[in-house]
Amino acid sequence: MTCSPLRSRRVCAAAPQSRVATYAESHVQPIYQPYLTTCQGHRLCSTYRTIYRVAYRQAYRQLPQPAASCCPGWSRANSHALGCNRALCWVPCQNGGSCTFPGRCACPPGWTGRACQTDVDECASQSHGCGQLCINTAGSYRCACRDGFSLAANDKACQPLVPAPEPETFSQAGPPSEMKEEMKDLKSRVEALEQKLQLVLAPFHNLMLSAPEDVGPDPISRLSHSLQQLDRIDSLSEQISFLEERLETCKCLKKQG
Repeated sequence: MTCSPLRSRRVCAAAPQSRVATYAESHVQPIYQPYLTTCQGHRLCSTYRTIYRVAYRQAYRQLPQPAASCCPGWSRANSHALGCNRALCWVPCQNGGSCTFPGRCACPPGWTGRACQTDVDECASQSHGCGQLCINTAGSYRCACRDGFSLAANDKACQPLVPAPEPETFSQAGPPSEMKEEMKDLKSRVEALEQKLQLVLAPFHNLMLSAPEDVGPDPISRLSHSLQQLDRIDSLSEQISFLEERLETCKCLKKQG
């Protein structure tokens, strides 16, 4: 068999062969028709006559036909195709590859090799575009970030993590001065209450030095009032401590800014 591509169809011609073809052949067929005629003596005689008509019969003929087969490594896509345009790969293509040439696969991105069996390590080159870390995966890769960073919207760059804002943050020129004024006002109120308390407790102190039978209802009411003043002083002291803590926090934030 001589194998040479015919018109880029990857079809190879073999030695000429012949095939038997049948066809209908016409011919003249004689037909004998009997009939009666009058003979001598007025007698009836039987005879025949010949007529002809065209008839058909099946005939056979040897026709030469070249046999065509696909070149090695190629096949027909289906039984009706004239060309042999489907490549054959002895090792099946893997991971989504397709056979485009005999024994050779066309691989999708991320795979290589004759049968697309080898993963491409995109992280080995500098074309991955990751900002910090590159992690190779089967047929692809992904970017990652170190601690304290997160991936940006493009899934490649890394951006620092932004801490959550405090419930109460203050600007440099505002609430700290107001807090100082509030603390100053509270301290002055506490001092005034302490002075009033000393004035209220002075008679009670004198009563405690005297005999118990000399204590009347009026000193008891003064004692009750004095205890209420002590409660107010404790409450104001707690407010001052809270404001001092807030002021220290603001100072720390101001230094960090």
